[in-house]
Amino acid sequence: MAKTPPDISNEQVREEFFELQTLLWAANREYHTQDSPSIADADFDAAKRRYLELVDAFPEFRKVATQLSAIGAPVSDTFAKVTHAVPMLSLANAFDDQDIRDFDDKVRRYLGLRDKQVLRYTAEPKIDGLSLSLRYENGILVQAATRGDGETGENVTANARTIADIPYRIEDAPTVMEIRGEVYMSHADFEALNARQAEAGNKTFANPRNAAAGSLRQLDAAVTRPRPLRFFAYAWVELSDSLADTQIETIERLAALGFRTNPLTRACDGPEEMLAHYADIEAQRSMLGYDIDGVVCKVDDLALQRRLGFRSTTPRWAIAHKFPAELAWTRLEGIDIQVGRTGALSPVARLAPVTVGGVVVSNATLHNEDYIAGRDADGNPIRGGKDIRAGDRVQVYRAGDVIPKVADVDLSQRPEDAEPFVLPTVCPECGSDAVREEGDAIRRCTGGVICPAQAVERLKHFVARGAFDIDGLGARQIEMFYRDDALPIREPADIFTLAARDASSLSKLQNRDGFGEKSVENLFQAIEDKRNIPLDRLLFALGIRHVGEVAGKDLARHYLGWEPLTKALDKARPAALAWRMADAAEATERDAATAEDRRARIKEVRDAAIAQCDVPEDATAAWNDLIGMDGIAATVGLSLSGAMANAEERAAIDRLAAELAVQNVVPRNTASSPVAGKTVVFTGTMQKMTRAEAKARAEALGAKVSGSVSKKTDLLVAGPGAGSKAKKATELGIETIDEDGWISLIGDA
Repeated sequence: MAKTPPDISNEQVREEFFELQTLLWAANREYHTQDSPSIADADFDAAKRRYLELVDAFPEFRKVATQLSAIGAPVSDTFAKVTHAVPMLSLANAFDDQDIRDFDDKVRRYLGLRDKQVLRYTAEPKIDGLSLSLRYENGILVQAATRGDGETGENVTANARTIADIPYRIEDAPTVMEIRGEVYMSHADFEALNARQAEAGNKTFANPRNAAAGSLRQLDAAVTRPRPLRFFAYAWVELSDSLADTQIETIERLAALGFRTNPLTRACDGPEEMLAHYADIEAQRSMLGYDIDGVVCKVDDLALQRRLGFRSTTPRWAIAHKFPAELAWTRLEGIDIQVGRTGALSPVARLAPVTVGGVVVSNATLHNEDYIAGRDADGNPIRGGKDIRAGDRVQVYRAGDVIPKVADVDLSQRPEDAEPFVLPTVCPECGSDAVREEGDAIRRCTGGVICPAQAVERLKHFVARGAFDIDGLGARQIEMFYRDDALPIREPADIFTLAARDASSLSKLQNRDGFGEKSVENLFQAIEDKRNIPLDRLLFALGIRHVGEVAGKDLARHYLGWEPLTKALDKARPAALAWRMADAAEATERDAATAEDRRARIKEVRDAAIAQCDVPEDATAAWNDLIGMDGIAATVGLSLSGAMANAEERAAIDRLAAELAVQNVVPRNTASSPVAGKTVVFTGTMQKMTRAEAKARAEALGAKVSGSVSKKTDLLVAGPGAGSKAKKATELGIETIDEDGWISLIGDA
């Protein structure tokens, strides 16, 4: 990914951060909840690494880094929910040999071990399947639950009982025993299942992981029963009696109790043996008969595991050493331009079909015009400065069933007549100017709602999962309705008037391909069911740039309802406009002593610009309240305010809102909380908990967490390195405590 720009005032850095945050949330939801990932594991890992780099480089991003604590995704409403007695955490990742050596070094330093003292680990294949927790009481399987979001999973007990590898009854088992492992499907079984599905005219699966997840998460266990699911046990979290003293011995006990365990699990003395076993497993990968995406390494001694404990989302005693993405060479036949819902012109490589990692691919993303030209966002060379041209022989990589990326170019194979690629300066869909703003890596169509490509993509986003998720109204149907003159859907509100318009047209829809009387009835009912929508999902569904699922939730928790939100945005509009006009002033303030001082100075300059514009005091207060929210930076505020200020877009949003019953957010019951209703700001370094943990705890106790100090601030929690925020709090007479004071204040509340 691109090198971090040297200054947070660079708009591109802020945009990248929030785009990564939205991408990571969506990817988690697709993988864990929908069993339909659209991003490769390697791409997800790279995005998360970049996200962490930005959080480490710029402290102000830590206040909105709730993505780091995300494990899995929210559970589906289809199944009963199960609260895990012990959270199902994810693992930290290693991507090269040095990461494993660093892992060993950190474990040693934490435990205070001598450099030459051998520390034993276990190493086992990381199965690419669906995590499952099994609870046994008195030797009987009483509950099976998926990971879900790590805290709450789905009850799939009836389905788990159909899997031959999962014992229903265990002799001589501890009274209480919770076992965890991975449900998967072998390659041979997957191919046979898809053959049966195709023969029966049913949907086939994209890969074994999706097949396993879809089979386990069936409402009817009779559907799961004939599916060839398998299970490897690899962990335990709750035992009334200990099984053994080490990880490897406990795995052996699990096998003796009747669980299937992975035969490639090995005990390793130190990092070099772990790396050797990793290489051995990687060499066998193609011959295993099931999918793995790395090797999991764990401290073997269980007493040491307990001493090491956990970070907020990962154990300190384990790490996942991931396999690299797979590569292949092919010919780039052409470069097409796709226009997205925010107007972004995205170049896509049209490839001569090539098999990469067992999947035939014919398209690859080319990111943006800088990437094609062979430079990063700062103008530094990438790929040795080699540009990409139609006709080139290119190397592509992937690690899943998604569009791959172009990694390299073989200049020795470049045709003599190959021309440098130039991204168009007009939109290929509507002819509007395509503009690349300063600091932006992307060229965007300025057509807005008049651009059919943007309109269609925004409608697709609107009905997608995570947004309105309307059964029977997917991407294919949206394209059909958008181009239909009799029953058009050109904006979201049209979806909710479709039934009335169809009735007035004597049910023309029933005469279309794919629509019969029953399917029309089901579609209209599905649309009707979605009129009642949570505020955060509506905000995400609108497709406003930078307003992803996380920002939608933050805004909903802050404003509690649609009407208070829109009134606040309308009130803040003059201040938002003045703030935007002050962007030029920001560039002159980059030489302040520290990053925090610079940010404070930038805000002073912009506040001064607002004052010079004679912005009403209540508008300034509303704007500061919006961008002062923890998780909502000025980038998000400007995008949201701009959308609501655009006459055409606002009219479309108002027409939609008139068709809906937007659910207000019900505040948590925090009667006993010492910080309920208070506005809290965290600054400086948190040493005993992460900033994300502190924010989550404060919000759970009914506090509002803000990113800036103002007259409305009730409490400042200041750690080492606190700067201008602590100074301003003192000037305003705001109560200030340190981290120990914060922990003492909230106690066990």
